[in-house]
Amino acid sequence: MSKEFFDAVKMLEEEKGIPADYLYEKIAGAIVVAAKHDFNGKDIVFCDIDPEKEKIKVYVRKNVVETVEDPDTDLTLEEAQKIRKTAKVGKTIDIPLKTKDFGRIVAQTAKHVIRQGIREAERGKQYEEFQSKNQELVTAKIHRVDPVTGNAAVEIGKTVALLPKAEQVPGEVLKEGESIKIFIVDVREGTKGPKIMLSRTHPGLVRRLFETEVPEIFDGTIEIKSVSREAGSRTKIAVFSKDENVDAVGACIGPKGQRVSKIVDALGGEKIDIVDYSDNIEEFIAAALAPSDVCSVEILDESVKSCRATVPDDQLSLAIGNKGQNVRLAARLTGWKIDIKPESGFYEGPQK
Repeated sequence: MSKEFFDAVKMLEEEKGIPADYLYEKIAGAIVVAAKHDFNGKDIVFCDIDPEKEKIKVYVRKNVVETVEDPDTDLTLEEAQKIRKTAKVGKTIDIPLKTKDFGRIVAQTAKHVIRQGIREAERGKQYEEFQSKNQELVTAKIHRVDPVTGNAAVEIGKTVALLPKAEQVPGEVLKEGESIKIFIVDVREGTKGPKIMLSRTHPGLVRRLFETEVPEIFDGTIEIKSVSREAGSRTKIAVFSKDENVDAVGACIGPKGQRVSKIVDALGGEKIDIVDYSDNIEEFIAAALAPSDVCSVEILDESVKSCRATVPDDQLSLAIGNKGQNVRLAARLTGWKIDIKPESGFYEGPQK
């Protein structure tokens, strides 16, 4: 094998980050597989690659016997001693394969394995890169929007991934060339590289946006307890301050509402209710029904997490929300089924 081959492997190690030992191992294995065809697939072919001496040795290991039973694996003592004078019956002998007979196969195999190795290594690096961003927020540039399906191809670094229409915010119009924030829901290994699942509708997107804009969340002073979201319309987020001197809701809103305004803009105008989390479930449910006031919360059945919230008559529709959205989001935020009752008691209706 020429010196150029070993130089090429060293260059790949430096430029692509593919370990040379990995390539040598793959090439040796592939050469053995190719050479075994001449010996009816028997495991008697070996390949040693010595990068220091820049040599590749391909050889067949046969048994030295008195009577040959299998010409692929056996040879007589007389034949063996022509190759090595010290050969003895019962021992093995390594027979080098001639370069002129095998050189072409070695060269072709090496080229194929190197190409395959580069692809595998690049896919591996790509997978590791995205795995480190799993469940994280990334900035993506819109490459193309399919006019038929509405699916968007987006660029994240040097990789192009798919943002399905179902994972886009309803009513949002994506334009080619613009940059948007996207949440990486999951990363899985695929045959053609990593399979990246992206979303603009996932509650995790809101969670990460708050972590980015609110330093107190990033440093752990404020904790996001739960998020419920109907993308493009409204989100509720429950926050808790570990420091009694820090107002969790106020910190998330920011001076003159600047912090939450940036998040609203990033979500295309989606409304956001920020509420205080409480270990007292009645207080938490009352807070979750914001912007409505709540007179009281009655636990109906703790085993199935069912309760009834009483609200002022004039705030009944506000508590329920448009098509039941407010109470539905509050229920998801708290994990409780919530029935709404007006203070006068004249209205009774099942709520989701």
